[in-house]
Amino acid sequence: MILKLLDEAVQSGARLARACDLLGLAARTVQRWRHQGEQGFDRRFGPKTPPRNRLTPGERQKVLDAAHRPEHVDLSPKQIVPRLADDGIYLASESTFYRVLREEDALQHREPSRPRSVARPPEYIATGPLEIWSWDITYLRGAVRGAFYYLYLVEDIWSRKIVGWAVHEEESMDLSSALIDDVAARLGCDPRGLVLHSDNGGPMKGSTMLATLERLGIVPSFSRPHVSDDNPYSESLFRTLKYRPEYPSGAFANIEAGTDVGRRLRRLVQHGAPSQRNPFRHTPGSTHRKGQSDPGGPAKSLRGRSNAESSTLVRQNPKLGTYRSRQPESGKEESGCIEHRLRDNYLETHRKRVGMTRGQLD
Repeated sequence: MILKLLDEAVQSGARLARACDLLGLAARTVQRWRHQGEQGFDRRFGPKTPPRNRLTPGERQKVLDAAHRPEHVDLSPKQIVPRLADDGIYLASESTFYRVLREEDALQHREPSRPRSVARPPEYIATGPLEIWSWDITYLRGAVRGAFYYLYLVEDIWSRKIVGWAVHEEESMDLSSALIDDVAARLGCDPRGLVLHSDNGGPMKGSTMLATLERLGIVPSFSRPHVSDDNPYSESLFRTLKYRPEYPSGAFANIEAGTDVGRRLRRLVQHGAPSQRNPFRHTPGSTHRKGQSDPGGPAKSLRGRSNAESSTLVRQNPKLGTYRSRQPESGKEESGCIEHRLRDNYLETHRKRVGMTRGQLD
């Protein structure tokens, strides 16, 4: 009967694990019953008679009354049971008090202190460019042991565009505030209301930096204490930088070498060529420009393309698609996929080299 009910639930679209939870079973138990060839009856063997020390309804009510007395209303069972014992009264153990209160949904916060509250951290959502920036500082190893150069980098989290960067020989709130000032002036935008997110480092929370943000009207946002993944955008970009082939395996000879690597990273991120697997992919630079001119963004314009236009783009760029053309031209056979064309080119080259016909090779 149980297996039949489970089969009906699964056929109706329910998940087996969720259906088993409602019946108090584990999905593995049901699978074992099916493997053993049972007919679907419940094979769980529990106690056939209730325990002898089970509380009677009257004793159960006494436990609830004792827990709900005015002098016990703000005490936990581990305090109620000893107080009753001091008066020469024993109703049940502490675990029984806890179990009875839990079954009656009365095991709530019973102490005079404020109950524990979990507040959801505030979050910002970017719907376009120049709304939320993320910035951080990463170390670039210098030629001298223990000496580092520092890459300051500011990223727009909506378009992933690097809006500003600099390499210095020290971490300083003066340098970071100068970078934000320069970025706001160079972009020529109104930074009021813009959110700048960072971690809790000294250059980020220094008095000079905070004064600069207040003067520009930028809203500062900081990571939560002891939370290492509250600034993932900048950390991800730094990981991309340090795993690129252009990044030196050794130390940076001077600060100009670090500046050159930062310049290459910016060029790669801003204007990286679309991949062959996705020729319509937008770079962060184009996404940023498109988002400023069109509120719908490049994704909307790309989704709005018709199938005819998309196939036209594929025909104009035969090396970017799987097929040269969706429809064969008149008088020509359809070329097929790239792998077939590569095979044909290889056979043709090999035929010319060894003087064999294509039929002999096949």
